[in-house]
Parts: sequence; C-alpha cells; structure tokens
Amino acid sequence: MKNTEAIQAFLALGQESRLNVYRLIVQKGDEGLMPSQIHEMLGIPNATLSFHLKELYLAGLITVERQSRNLIYRPNAQLVQNLSEFLLDNCCGGQSCVPLKPFKKAKSS
Repeated sequence: MKNTEAIQAFLALGQESRLNVYRLIVQKGDEGLMPSQIHEMLGIPNATLSFHLKELYLAGLITVERQSRNLIYRPNAQLVQNLSEFLLDNCCGGQSCVPLKPFKKAKSS
C-alpha cells in the first residue's frame, strides 16, 4: 500500500458522519446495506448520505453492487487488511510483536 492510498482512507474516515456510516456497513458485513437502511438507522439526509457513500467508495473502503433497482454497500475487507498491514509494517523494530499488557488505571486519591 502506498502512502497516498492510506491517506485517502484516513481522510475518508476523518469525518464523524462518514465514520458512523462506515462502522454501520462493517457491522452488516457481507449482508451489506442499502442507502435507505443507512438513512433509517442514522438519520442522515439522503443527499448528504450519497456524498458520504461516494467518499467511502472512492477511498476504496466500501464496495457497491447493484441488485435490480437497489444499491448494496459492503465493506472492502481487503483494503482494511492492507491498511492494518501498512500501519504495522515497521512495528516493534521489525521483530515479532509481543502482545502489550493492558494499561492499568491510576488510582485516584
């Protein structure tokens, strides 16, 4: 993955409504969602939703399939996998990463 591809994905996710749309689509997985379902669940106006879906699609984060008169949006799992690998490529100085211990909350006095 190139820097420009990663930046495009992060920019697409860097807006709250778009992030909410993406997370909802990811929750449905291969089943996917139609824009009318997304509108119903999140209450985003149709014109605005169309813009957000287009941005997520152009960033490669989601796919779209036409079924008759309906558009079905699904997450692009391969891009998310590539993005994760891109972020962790130089993790731990090139050594195998050891799972990090969870942070403990500091006791308040």
